Amino acid sequence: MAKAFNQKLRNIAIIAHVDHGKTTLVDALFKQAGVFRENQAVDDRLMDNMDLERERGITIAAKNCSVTYSGVKINILDTPGHADFGGEVERALSMVDGVILLVDASEGPLPQTRFVLGKAFEAGHKVIVVINKIDRQDARPDEVLNEVYDLFIDLGADDDQIEFPLYYAIGRDGICQTTLEERGTDMRPLFEAIVNHITPPAYDDAEPFQMLVSDLSYSDYLGRLAVGKVINGSAHTNETLVCINEKNEQVPLRVSKVQTYEGTGMRDVERAEPGDIIILSGIENVMIGDTVCTKEAPKALKRIKIDEPTVSMKFSINTSPLVGKEGKFVQSSRIRERLFKEAMKNVAIRVEETDSPDSFIVKGRGEFQMAIIVETMRREGFELCIGRPEVITKTIDGEFCEPIEHLFIDCDGAFVGVVTEKLSLRKGRLTNLVNNGTGRARLEFSIPSRGLIGYRDEFLSDTKGTGIMNSLFDGYEPHRGEIISRFTGSIVSDRAGKGVAYGLFHLEPRGVLFVRPGEPVYEGMIIGEYNKDNDLNANPCKEKKLTNMRASGKDDAVTLTPVMPMTLEKAIHFIAEDELVEVTPLSVRLRKKILSQQERHTDRSRKLTSK
Repeated sequence: MAKAFNQKLRNIAIIAHVDHGKTTLVDALFKQAGVFRENQAVDDRLMDNMDLERERGITIAAKNCSVTYSGVKINILDTPGHADFGGEVERALSMVDGVILLVDASEGPLPQTRFVLGKAFEAGHKVIVVINKIDRQDARPDEVLNEVYDLFIDLGADDDQIEFPLYYAIGRDGICQTTLEERGTDMRPLFEAIVNHITPPAYDDAEPFQMLVSDLSYSDYLGRLAVGKVINGSAHTNETLVCINEKNEQVPLRVSKVQTYEGTGMRDVERAEPGDIIILSGIENVMIGDTVCTKEAPKALKRIKIDEPTVSMKFSINTSPLVGKEGKFVQSSRIRERLFKEAMKNVAIRVEETDSPDSFIVKGRGEFQMAIIVETMRREGFELCIGRPEVITKTIDGEFCEPIEHLFIDCDGAFVGVVTEKLSLRKGRLTNLVNNGTGRARLEFSIPSRGLIGYRDEFLSDTKGTGIMNSLFDGYEPHRGEIISRFTGSIVSDRAGKGVAYGLFHLEPRGVLFVRPGEPVYEGMIIGEYNKDNDLNANPCKEKKLTNMRASGKDDAVTLTPVMPMTLEKAIHFIAEDELVEVTPLSVRLRKKILSQQERHTDRSRKLTSK
């Protein structure tokens, strides 16, 4: 192999835990590189361009952009920090040659940092470490640096990787410096580190064009877009190429346009350079992981390897009496088309057909990833029903096994007891406890994935909102036995109508209500959480009977307890096996799978008889 390097390019990914300042640092790099003209209005957190990302303050999808420094083009990929979006991480790392590890000067490297950094080490990438937010009052950069070294050793970094360049930054102010004492003025030291320490993309100048498809997009004007890194050779506009798919079949295709990233946008080019990250237009039959190459010398590249999904959820059409009143898309064909489109763009998602044409099984990394898909669909105008998340089990060597998570918890020492007690009920095993004398403790558990479904909200309540919880997939182990996920039942409406204050007031002693007066209800809709472990059929539409007899004294005013709005995550965590979440653009409702009270009674009797 005649190995060569494209010195005009550098491809890097930025790794950081949620809220460690990754997207703010990228904004500072943009400003330093002159991506924006003077006086241009610029949004903060420019790379988090999805509404959900801005609302939640997290990165969900990996995104590409580029800046130019001293004649070198630097392609920057902003990677998600949450393990549920691991598919995005693996795609991003397949396109880069090095990474920047960004760590908070107070919190230090947290679990999701470990997840993405481990993937970077597996790929053999060089690492630049940046300790950010050194201006925080509780900053402890020296201790954090020791924690970074410990993390590198834990992850099996080689000698070259552990001798990393170290920088300190205040991303919000656009400052980077080489030491704690020497005050920086701009981001120039970080740019110099990228150019000098990150290896330029290597290629074989004897090989023809090869590109690994790492991402897909869609344009109303250009159709399907294939995004990826040019491994060898170069491509031109209107060139006839072939795509080698998963089955090793060669599909002919013609490139109508070649684009590269410039700033946060894209620019048309006649020729793609080896090592650059490009966007090809006019390609229809292509999937993530495919190789695009020349027709004369077709040669497949190694496909992107993605961790298997561990959680499945059933998506089906909305069959409630209120169907079609709030959404635009209710047909199963539209839901099917949207889910398969999601699976094409997101390699960590798999969609399977079921016996019924009206329902589909979606498999992914975690319940949070599923909730993001549902939230995105409802904002697009879809109405649908979703079932309770279920873990994907396996039989290994004749033994029934389930997915296990390595759970990391950071909380005040006062909450260690309640957290340990709750997790032991969910079959969690404490594997490590570190109390560094700061009043906070770090706990590690081995726990079944199903034990974490619905626990996050409970954890935040138990730790008064101060706890941090993250988990990583840790393989399969023998099934650990039954976990009781809910000790309460449901209050179910026995008729259709609208909630009435009088009827709801008399149901309040029975549990916690989910509906307000005036809200529409129907038979089989869950209107509250029952105090006991069985279900209660009730009439929320009951009105006070009026007579012409005067009451002695005046009537008591009906004052209802305020109802907390039902969120999508809360609904997914709450439902039992025989319940569904009805999702529309305007509402999140809970309901029974079988709406009729009589049919539910018959079904329950049949199951008891069969036992």
